[in-house]
Amino acid sequence: MNFIEIANAATETQEPSALGFLLPIFILVLMYFILIRPQSKKLKEHKQMLTELKVGDEISTAGGLLGKIIKVGESYIQLKISDNVDIKLQKSSVNKILPKNSLESIK
Repeated sequence: MNFIEIANAATETQEPSALGFLLPIFILVLMYFILIRPQSKKLKEHKQMLTELKVGDEISTAGGLLGKIIKVGESYIQLKISDNVDIKLQKSSVNKILPKNSLESIK
């Protein structure tokens, strides 16, 4: 038996592995449930929170500012952060809505 016959015999006896086929699919499904799905759920909850913003809500921004909403627009809000200090922010910078009277307890 020469080398070519041995190589042909080796390739003829190998069958494709089911594990080799299913492993990449399993990894993709796992990545979906660990990374993609939770992130999209969090994004959906954030969008819902932004649509529910109303005048009088006390909020925290992504930059760490705390204040009370005094005006809500289409994509901007006006925020009172102190006496005689009002700022205008993009809605997307709102991090979370605080419980009522949180600002008074912080001062």
